[in-house]
Amino acid sequence: MIAEIFGMDGAIVAVIAVAVLFGAKKLPEMARSIGRAQGEFKKGVQEGHRTDEAERPADPGDPIDPEPR
Repeated sequence: MIAEIFGMDGAIVAVIAVAVLFGAKKLPEMARSIGRAQGEFKKGVQEGHRTDEAERPADPGDPIDPEPR
């Protein structure tokens, strides 16, 4: 994603800048936390899709009438 925004040269400069700012010891820890956050986000999105599908009526051509006559 960074390479798409800044190009390959910009991505390399960004990686070097992050390494200088945070140090080599912090980078693996930061990468793990970003990976965990991304995993949790994906789980939340999947859960949202599952609840949306569960709330849909079985037959889309026959919507549920909220006020029966």
